[in-house]
Amino acid sequence: MIEGKLIVFSAPSGSGKTTIVKHLLKQEDLNLDFSISATSREPRGDEVDGRDYYFMSLEEFKSHIKKEDFLEWEEVYRDNFYGTLKKEVQRIWASGKHVVFDIDVVGGLDIKHIYPERTLAVFVQPPSIEELKIRLKKRKTETDDRINMRVAKASIEMATAPQFDFIIVNNDLPTALSESYSLVKNFISK
Repeated sequence: MIEGKLIVFSAPSGSGKTTIVKHLLKQEDLNLDFSISATSREPRGDEVDGRDYYFMSLEEFKSHIKKEDFLEWEEVYRDNFYGTLKKEVQRIWASGKHVVFDIDVVGGLDIKHIYPERTLAVFVQPPSIEELKIRLKKRKTETDDRINMRVAKASIEMATAPQFDFIIVNNDLPTALSESYSLVKNFISK
């Protein structure tokens, strides 16, 4: 099995990391595959097990923790666990591709610490907390209480930005997409 590289995109919710990752996955020359995270939360909307997340019960998730099946994991909100199964990274590397992550800041930094030389860690930053709140409200997917909780968490997450290899301020999406592509292209060609 050829072990490829790992590209981590982390950001507060609403910063645009998912949009950036989806764009990068369409760039065939980058040879990327998406790392599907595991979660103990229930599916939302049209989310599909094995495509959007590996959905599992809280008990099943905790069993995987005990068996040390995760590369990284975190209890993001009470009883809502998220993590990366080791076998997911192995699956992607076995296919000859590089792994790209759309992941929270704690998980992203954990991966960087485990594979410091083979990981590019990028923090996607919103232009401001106020703009972040506007973006979250435009989604119309969560209550005001959930939005306020995400905004409060975002302030803490933004304090971790200097620990990442690069910070992309997503003030203008086409510019953020171009910067992200260049960073990844340069990293995988080393």
